[in-house]
Amino acid sequence: MSEEQLLTTAEVAHRLRIKPETVYAYVSRGLLARVKVPGERTSRFRLADVERLAARTQGTRPERDTAATMRTATTLIAYGRLHYRGLDAAKLAPVTPFEEVARWLWTGQRRAERFAAPAETVDGARRAAAHLPAHARTFDRLPVVVALAAALDPLRFDLAPATVVAIGPVLLATMVDALPLAGSAIADDHSLAARLWPRLTREPATVEGLRALNAALVLLADHDLAASTIAVRVAASTRANPYAAVLAGLGALDGPMHGAVGGTVHRMIESAVRDGTAAAIAESLRGGGLPGFGHPRYPDGDPRAAALLDLVAPLPLPDGLRRTVDELIATALRRGSRPNIDFAVAVLAHASGMGPGAAEVIFAIARTAGWVAHVVEEYAQPSNRFRWSSGYTGPTPESA
Repeated sequence: MSEEQLLTTAEVAHRLRIKPETVYAYVSRGLLARVKVPGERTSRFRLADVERLAARTQGTRPERDTAATMRTATTLIAYGRLHYRGLDAAKLAPVTPFEEVARWLWTGQRRAERFAAPAETVDGARRAAAHLPAHARTFDRLPVVVALAAALDPLRFDLAPATVVAIGPVLLATMVDALPLAGSAIADDHSLAARLWPRLTREPATVEGLRALNAALVLLADHDLAASTIAVRVAASTRANPYAAVLAGLGALDGPMHGAVGGTVHRMIESAVRDGTAAAIAESLRGGGLPGFGHPRYPDGDPRAAALLDLVAPLPLPDGLRRTVDELIATALRRGSRPNIDFAVAVLAHASGMGPGAAEVIFAIARTAGWVAHVVEEYAQPSNRFRWSSGYTGPTPESA
């Protein structure tokens, strides 16, 4: 990335973990310089200056006051864009296989390859997940699959970077291939997107559909220090093996305010098609908000959503669905909200005949690629480095 990369006030505040008004205080004290951009009314700040200030301020805080800082070379959100090791994810998504992006996240090297797992591992994981009750979600199978894959891997406690990176393709292949087929397998296409498609829908795959699904995987592969990624890194800091760290991430991802929000968005779109856009929006707002719109990291709009919706647009959406999607976006725009990646994935799911659980499965498989990259980074840090103060608010202890 260029040294002249510029950040907004909100991005600086997020990076330094301070309030926006503290950014202005730093400016007034001469600790941070504003940069005027022609044609813009707001000030920007050089990324290099912010990094130097972060090293200075965060490095001198007392250990007892803050938890250890998480730093990553994997992902950066800046300029309102998502970057994987300096490459724009939205530009990669339409033209780059997910496997290549995963390898780039792990190693900084790009190469096309097939991700495969031993038949013994896939068969064992499939049989283990088959014991779940009939009403279990597809997502519920993933922790079982990961745990079984761990039990079958005698090298799971080898935390060397090369070993962890070697686990990545096997784990992702197992997570996909151990899921039951809903439709017909696709011949002569061994990509993860092509293998995942018939496990999420009975609809036959098309070139355009597979391109959109691959793009969704790319766009969801990592997102800086999201809640599930923090869970992964905390687990890795205790030197939990990579599979256990991924299980920690799956647990956090299953929250309705994180990866599981995709099912809520799917059902909102379904309700809008059936009952009308106004009724669906009113019901969603009554429940607390409009899911699938707005993102605090992208005040000018989520570039991941724009990239994926562009790829979904050529798909043969039923007229009612296309009209409903347009109406939902137009209504949200009037409220000042733009679609985010959860909305775009839900539209893809509807267009492809996938159920409400598909979005969370896509999210989980995609984000596992990013988690593996963060596991490698965390193993290079001191162990057990995260210890927050409790802020105890209970009863006063009894005297001895």
